[in-house]
Amino acid sequence: MAYPILFLIFLCLPLSSAKLTLKYYNATCPDFEKIVRENVFNKQSAVPATAPGLLRMFFHDCITDGCDASILIASSAYNHHTERDAELNAALSGDAFDIISRIKNDMELACPGIVSCSDIVAQATRDLVKMVGGPYYNVRLGRKDSKVSDAKRVDASLPTTKMTMDQIIEKFTAKKFSIRDMVALTGAHTIGFTHCKEFSDRIYPTVDPTLHPKLAAGLRQICQNYTVDTSMAAFNDVRSPSTFDNAFFKNVLKGLGLLRTDYLLSVDPRTRPIVEEYAKDQQAFFKDFAKAMEKVSVLGVKTGHKGEVRNRCDQFNNNIHA
Repeated sequence: MAYPILFLIFLCLPLSSAKLTLKYYNATCPDFEKIVRENVFNKQSAVPATAPGLLRMFFHDCITDGCDASILIASSAYNHHTERDAELNAALSGDAFDIISRIKNDMELACPGIVSCSDIVAQATRDLVKMVGGPYYNVRLGRKDSKVSDAKRVDASLPTTKMTMDQIIEKFTAKKFSIRDMVALTGAHTIGFTHCKEFSDRIYPTVDPTLHPKLAAGLRQICQNYTVDTSMAAFNDVRSPSTFDNAFFKNVLKGLGLLRTDYLLSVDPRTRPIVEEYAKDQQAFFKDFAKAMEKVSVLGVKTGHKGEVRNRCDQFNNNIHA
């Protein structure tokens, strides 16, 4: 599955961050930051795909119903067809779920019943971005976990990779995100990979002329059996796929972006100047990415009685679909 479009669209989710604070766990779980940081370091060191995997899961969670860990709920006899089961979430990284589970287990030993899964997702995502070379940004804490997880909400929220730039910009600006925010967040495509089926129409049966010929040839070879092996994928960033940097923007200006929407970013008059700026100035990209991520991290958060602190991240506390 592809990253960038999912990074671009944020549906009707209010910014509800008034009750979130940077020091939320200072008194109740003073080792919160340390526990997250140590788990992130150990997991990412062992499995480099963890960072892009969790970053993607974070966005899937936030854009569907707010940053509330609803995506972590597993289907059961009580909860049928949760967000996790939606087709658009089928290829989410198992390592992303694993790192959250590990952190939650340690939190329950250190300060049982205190730390929400949604706060863990937000904090761990920031720490992983930083660990692979990306910018640091503040994560306000105090989210509660959702009491609902419904795959239908995913289908209604997540767009496809076939959208036009007009459609992307319209949806994004309607949620109070600027075009600059949109382009900056697309830079998350600098790490991770995209499954072949997401860009197969650019290389089969004929090659999209806007795609760099050498990249197209390589992709045709990598993806030749993608209809049989759906796990076939290519790195999003051919220059430095494991490092969070501005190479993605340099790539798209040279026809080295995997998706058609990458190409559109490089030619649309509203986005190309920003792409060019980020390609030349990594610090400008990092500054804008950090600011945009802070906005994303408070989308539709639940506080107070609107949510709960789950005992397990994959189950509601009452194990009954609310």
